[in-house]
Amino acid sequence: MDLRHLGVDAPLHSTLLDLADEVEKPSSQQNNNPSRAYIRDAKAMAATPADVKEYPSSYAVVVDMPGVAAADVKVQLEEESRVLAVSGERRREKEEGGKYLRMERRHGKFMRKFPLPENADVEGISAVCRDRVLTVTVRKLPPPEPKRPKVIQVKPGC
Repeated sequence: MDLRHLGVDAPLHSTLLDLADEVEKPSSQQNNNPSRAYIRDAKAMAATPADVKEYPSSYAVVVDMPGVAAADVKVQLEEESRVLAVSGERRREKEEGGKYLRMERRHGKFMRKFPLPENADVEGISAVCRDRVLTVTVRKLPPPEPKRPKVIQVKPGC
């Protein structure tokens, strides 16, 4: 539904669409369409920008999280798939006596997943939140020793 022809600006239009997502679909929903929860999670992933940096001995994932307390952030490792997941929730401030004239800052759940490379040390992961910036550091494993040919000793007897 496009409300811009009624004079509704783009941020407000986006907010209204987000609020409409919260309304449950009727039970007659076809099973081949993505669920509202799936669409909401996809939006949460798209709305969570992150930087991934590589250093000589580690990788760093940096996520800006304005308005999110460290206690509201979860960093997990899905060990079978070697995927690092950062998730949480940005809550809207509740105020008495005021109303929003414009609502542009995102709120709600956020999530990002990062596949880890083969040389990532899954036992050496740390996370620090400073000044509302989360930095997850993943150490690198040392490079494997080059394989040397196995020497087989020849016994006399021919």
